[in-house]
Amino acid sequence: MQIHPLITTSQDLADLCERLARSPWVAVDTEFMRENTYWPELCLVQIADDNEAAAIDPKASGIDLTPLLDLMVNNEDVLKVFHAGGQDLEIVYNLTGKTPFPLFDTQIAAMALGMGEQIGYGNLVESWLGVSLDKGARFTDWARRPLDKRQIDYAIGDVTYLIQMFPMMLEKLRATGRGNWLDQEMERIGDPRNYENNPDDAWKRVRVSSKKPDVLGRLKALGAWREHESRDKNLPRGRIMKDETMADIASHPPRHQDDLAKVRGLSANWKTNDIGRRLMDALASAQPLPRDEMPDRDPRKPGLGKDGALVADLLKLLLKIRAKEIDVAPRLMARTDDIEMLAAGVRDGLPILDGWRFEEFGRDALDLVEGRLAFAVINGRLKMTRTEKV
Repeated sequence: MQIHPLITTSQDLADLCERLARSPWVAVDTEFMRENTYWPELCLVQIADDNEAAAIDPKASGIDLTPLLDLMVNNEDVLKVFHAGGQDLEIVYNLTGKTPFPLFDTQIAAMALGMGEQIGYGNLVESWLGVSLDKGARFTDWARRPLDKRQIDYAIGDVTYLIQMFPMMLEKLRATGRGNWLDQEMERIGDPRNYENNPDDAWKRVRVSSKKPDVLGRLKALGAWREHESRDKNLPRGRIMKDETMADIASHPPRHQDDLAKVRGLSANWKTNDIGRRLMDALASAQPLPRDEMPDRDPRKPGLGKDGALVADLLKLLLKIRAKEIDVAPRLMARTDDIEMLAAGVRDGLPILDGWRFEEFGRDALDLVEGRLAFAVINGRLKMTRTEKV
């Protein structure tokens, strides 16, 4: 495999992407920093196919990333292979408003092959290729320039090994008949809606004990206000206002801007500065949260009750048993929310009652909650037995 020097010019990048566009698949990884910014700061992109690999410097002066982004989101003939690619997809979405397609995530594939729920890249490489990665550059400052050879070699290794593992994993998935298991998961992680960041929904990430419409309405207004402030200043949300402070202000709103000086977690300067004024404007415009937005009105999350919680526990035990029997990560087969909804009586729209999940787990889960399946201890081992419906 040819390893290119660090790509820093638009022409070299365009030439690389033109060649890669003829490959059936490419491996992709990114290095970024997000500790001090609202938007992840893209610092390096690594990409490879069977023939060549390169690291691309998105911070190079004048470089045009359009050919790379076109390859990611507009070329459906090339499969994009990631490992634990959620944050990589987020970066591409922030730059284009789209997500890479089609895509393959080796961490999710590893779940289908019984390698655990969140296997790290180093462990995956060691398992498939017998190579122990040098982790010395793992926590480097990728934004600092110039990058040295060790950093670049480390970064490119993330895609050169990935391109070697992918065909091996794909062959095993096909041999076990599990390739189609991944389709729904790839559609899920590739859904652009996962990476949208609507300011009006930001309040949902903040914990607050009150369920009063007026409190939640203020929390919604404050969440949108903080989101706009963070974006405008390109600062992490917590640098503008911590969640705890926002929840406290929503529950006990100050009457006047001068009162902001008394709020724990805020600078005394807020009582006179513009950001404090904008905060007070957000509070003044807040309306009680409408009934249809109240968090406890979600029809997909019915109350379990004591008996329902016990049924959910039995379903989780069944999940462990079935996952062990077929050697697959339990999380790939069923999620906690789906199990709890099944226990609460929901039947429509559950992934575990459709496709391969129904065949491998959902049918038995349904039989268990409807009395056609029971647990039994036989010769000291836990077994599932068929029974008459109670």
